[in-house]
Amino acid sequence: MKNLNHCTDEELVKFYERGNNKAFEVLLMRYKSKVFSYIFLIVRSRELAEDIFQDTFIKAIATIQQGRYTENGKFLGWVNRIAHNLIIDHFRREKNENTVSSDGFEYDIINSNKLFEKSVEDVLSNEQVLSDVVRLIEFLPEPQQEVVRMRFFEDLSFKEIADKTDVSINTALGRMRYALMNMRRIAYENDVYLELK
Repeated sequence: MKNLNHCTDEELVKFYERGNNKAFEVLLMRYKSKVFSYIFLIVRSRELAEDIFQDTFIKAIATIQQGRYTENGKFLGWVNRIAHNLIIDHFRREKNENTVSSDGFEYDIINSNKLFEKSVEDVLSNEQVLSDVVRLIEFLPEPQQEVVRMRFFEDLSFKEIADKTDVSINTALGRMRYALMNMRRIAYENDVYLELK
């Protein structure tokens, strides 16, 4: 059997489904810093981020063990989507909705490496922006929410989004364009300023 570290994500999931716990450890080591950073940048609390991080992987484990994981070649996107849903659940429970913003919205705002090379002030500002972006999405019509989530949280291409939502690539692109315009409008109307440092 080949070294687990050289296996693809999908191979590791299959090994784990068959009872190889080491395979899941490799997946966890491969993605834990990215998933934790993603959660922490949005919730801005180490303790809360750790809780959500643990819940995310508990849910991932349960889904795989129940045979409900569907292979799409995007394990990280799938785990981030679980984390995203748990974060949204947390914000909903918290219920003190601050208004959100989106002027400096970039296409890869969630995965921007620039976030990790900044001063504490810039990072704090960026965390607020990311948190606001996540909340802004909730105000969009469902088809636009779907495209934004697939693009940013599942890391799907527009072709993959078009296939999954059964629309043309132009329609998927159009929905993204309208989503960004709507987020900027909502931000402007509520006097919230969004720009990554």
